[in-house]
Amino acid sequence: MEVKSAVFKMSVSGLKECPKPVYPEYAFIGRSNVGKSSLINMLCGKKEMARTSSTPGKTVSMNYFMINDNWYLVDLPGYGFAKRSKTLRHEWSHSLSEYIKKRENLACVFVLVDSRIPPQLNDLSFVNFLGENQIPFSIIFTKLDKLKPQEAEANIEAFCEEMSKDWAHLPDMFRTSALDKTGRKEVLNAIGAINDSFWQSRK
Repeated sequence: MEVKSAVFKMSVSGLKECPKPVYPEYAFIGRSNVGKSSLINMLCGKKEMARTSSTPGKTVSMNYFMINDNWYLVDLPGYGFAKRSKTLRHEWSHSLSEYIKKRENLACVFVLVDSRIPPQLNDLSFVNFLGENQIPFSIIFTKLDKLKPQEAEANIEAFCEEMSKDWAHLPDMFRTSALDKTGRKEVLNAIGAINDSFWQSRK
């Protein structure tokens, strides 16, 4: 699938403000500083589609981007939320949980995991939360260009081993680099396949 158009539509703070559930939605989320904005920009083919920042946790709302007039990419605040107050973190945790559990047109959650570091408890806890609530999701390993291939693969393998302790079958996984566009085609093709099924089910 090719991205022919990508337009920012709105920012919302919770489920009640989301647009009507007409189009399939693909939510992108990860720990602060996982490279989410850079990845979204790479997928959309626009350098400043999602704002990048040297301050982790800058995204504090759910940002909607209409892609190809056919589906929404939803940029969610990162869990970790390093620079925010406990009250704001609690409020976001509630809003995120409500969105994920109740958003009827949420087609897939893409969980971004930093390939540079060993498995993190908050990443593993979040994917378990998705599994417990039967939410379809895939994992995107980011920043593969930031370290040697064998080091990245060791971290990815370790993450899979940790997941295997709780999961009989692992979800789809993608290896990406915003710098050289590694994984762009694979992620977009996966979205395209889910889109086909979504629209077929609506006929």
